[in-house]
Amino acid sequence: MASVKISSKVEEKVWDELREFAAESNQSISGLLTEAIQEYLLRRRIRPEVMEHLEDSIRDNEELGRLLAE
Repeated sequence: MASVKISSKVEEKVWDELREFAAESNQSISGLLTEAIQEYLLRRRIRPEVMEHLEDSIRDNEELGRLLAE
């Protein structure tokens, strides 16, 4: 897939966290940014009422989620 070079500004603290996470997870910053942008677009394009139901469900089942994570 073709890539596009971009230039942007982010807060230094966020950039440092991104670099740290990239190193910890053995991923490139470019890959993480691509993934983050894809997830953002997918999330923003979902109808708001669907997201509300999802967030309600997550909140209602927070304890179950914690138990499953253990």
